[in-house]
Amino acid sequence: MSVVAQPAMTGASTATVQLVAVRPEHSKVQAGAYPNTQTNIVTPWHMHDMHQIAYAAEGMFQVETTAARYLLPPQQAAWIPAGLAHKTTLMKVRDVSLFFEPTLISGAADRVRVLDVKPVFREMILYSTRWPIDQDRQEPLADAYFIAMAGLVTQWLEDELPFHLPTSRDPLVSTAMEFTDEHLAAVTFDEVCARVALSERSLRRRFAAETGLTWREYLLRSRLLRSMTLLSESNITVASIASRVGFASASAFARAFSAYAGQSPTDYRRRL
Repeated sequence: MSVVAQPAMTGASTATVQLVAVRPEHSKVQAGAYPNTQTNIVTPWHMHDMHQIAYAAEGMFQVETTAARYLLPPQQAAWIPAGLAHKTTLMKVRDVSLFFEPTLISGAADRVRVLDVKPVFREMILYSTRWPIDQDRQEPLADAYFIAMAGLVTQWLEDELPFHLPTSRDPLVSTAMEFTDEHLAAVTFDEVCARVALSERSLRRRFAAETGLTWREYLLRSRLLRSMTLLSESNITVASIASRVGFASASAFARAFSAYAGQSPTDYRRRL
C-alpha cells in the first residue's frame, strides 16, 4: 500500500489523515483482497480511495471514526466507505480486507456499518484472497467473482448490526466514557461525575447531547460489547463473564445479550 498525506478532517484535528492507496499507481484492478499478517496494530487516521470490507476471522477489530467506535467481534465484518477518515485497532486479530472500486457498490457511503457475516459470506471472503488487490492486472474470473460479490454486499449492507459506541469531541464526555469502559464491573454514575468534576445534572445533559445516549444506555452497550470479546477469547463461564462486566446475575446478562445480539451468550460462543 502507498500512503499520501492529506489535510486533517473534522474531528481528527490532532492527526494527519493519510490517503492510503491500495493498488499500484497504474493498476486497472477493480477489486481484490488484502490479508493482514500483523496481529497487533493501531493505525494513524487514514482513508482509502476504495470501499473496504474488513473481516475479523479471529480477535477483536475496532474501527473509529469521528462519529463512533465500531467493534467487530470475531467473524463479523465492517463496511468502511471510500474517503471516510478512520483509524483501526487490531488486537490478536487475524483479518482479511476486501477493496472495491466505488463504482461497483453504490450507496452506504456515509458511515461505517458492522455486517452480520453469514457462512456463505465468510467463505467468499476467504476464497477471494487468491486475488490480491496490489497487482497490476487481474484475470476475467476474478473480475466476475468480485462483481457478483459486490452485488451481494449491496444487499448485506441492509443487515446492519448495532455493535458500536459513540465518540465525543467534548473532552469531559470523552473522559467519562473512557472511565466507564475501564471500570465496567462496578462503575457508578457518582464515580464518573467525580472523575470529570461535574454535577450529575450537568454530565447527564452533556453526555446525552454529545452521544445521543444516556450514560446508563452507554454503560449497557459497553458491557455487552466487552462480553462479546470475553466470550470469543476465553473459556470463562458465562456466569463469570456476566459478573466481570457488571451484571448482577447470569440470567440478567443473558436477557440483555439476547436482546442486543439476537442470540444467547451460549449460542454466540458456540457459533464462534
